[in-house]
Amino acid sequence: MKQLISLVVATIIFSACGNNAQQIAQQKTLDSLNLVLQQQEQQRVLDSMNALVIAKEAEAESAKRAASQRATGTNVTHNSTTYTTGNAAQQAPAKRKGWSSAATGAVIGAGVGAVSGAIIDKKKGRGAIIGGVSGAGIGAGTGAIIDNNKKNKEK
Repeated sequence: MKQLISLVVATIIFSACGNNAQQIAQQKTLDSLNLVLQQQEQQRVLDSMNALVIAKEAEAESAKRAASQRATGTNVTHNSTTYTTGNAAQQAPAKRKGWSSAATGAVIGAGVGAVSGAIIDKKKGRGAIIGGVSGAGIGAGTGAIIDNNKKNKEK
């Protein structure tokens, strides 16, 4: 009986020690794998940052080269587009205006007014015309105010 109890206790102790050692070994393996993955992620981040820095430096160099060529009046080719350069004062690109806020407001107001007038009035055509005209007027007025405010801010 004593031998049986001793054998059971010894088995429990050895199995407990074996599991603990195995768990420690597994944990060390997981820790080392996590460390390797973290290092790889850090390296990827560093590589991407270095690539961005190199791209910015190349872009700055290209811009510097284009500016010097513009001053001398030569042709500049950048990303498959050729620009004929001359005097720097002549080369200022024309600012594309687009629609003014008044015109945009008039168009939007006319559309909203026409739809609203057609919904509200029993005679759809008459309501759309009246709503469109009044909406265009209100939109143009609002847009003109916005244009005036933009002009004052530029000064």
